[in-house]
Amino acid sequence: MAVSTIVYSSNTAITMDLANLGTSATFVAGRESSQIDNATTNKYMDAHVSGFISVGTTPTANTVIAVYVWGADTSLATTAIDVLDGTDSAETLTNTGILNTLRLGRAIGVIATTSDIAYPILPFSVASLFGGIMPKFWGLFVAHSTGVNLRNTSVNTNSLEFVGIKYDVT
Repeated sequence: MAVSTIVYSSNTAITMDLANLGTSATFVAGRESSQIDNATTNKYMDAHVSGFISVGTTPTANTVIAVYVWGADTSLATTAIDVLDGTDSAETLTNTGILNTLRLGRAIGVIATTSDIAYPILPFSVASLFGGIMPKFWGLFVAHSTGVNLRNTSVNTNSLEFVGIKYDVT
């Protein structure tokens, strides 16, 4: 009888410079990550995203940091989703309706006006956001409504990473 065993990859940094990212009340202005190619390299069955995002000086309480995930069958270098092209860059979506084409991976409530707090992004499954199937290409889009720019120094850095998941069958 075959036995299936879960195999976790090493933590892999997601290329995305969130330092000094400006605020957006409508979440259309944010930053996209470099795309992750799951079609030609590792072919993970799932990926769990986690990390930290640090607010800047005196954020507004009761605001949100949103981590969205996009998925595509082709590289965004070939076929962009609105302005998202799969490269680490600041982007402003053309309208709030584009957010409906993305999947909300995590929404973090900023509950205090305390400066420089690193809010944890608890692990979430990318595959579960797409009906249990990993997209061939995927990436993140982060936006926030904190009223101030995100932290811009090496203290309480902004960092996101993923752990790929495969299964061995013996």
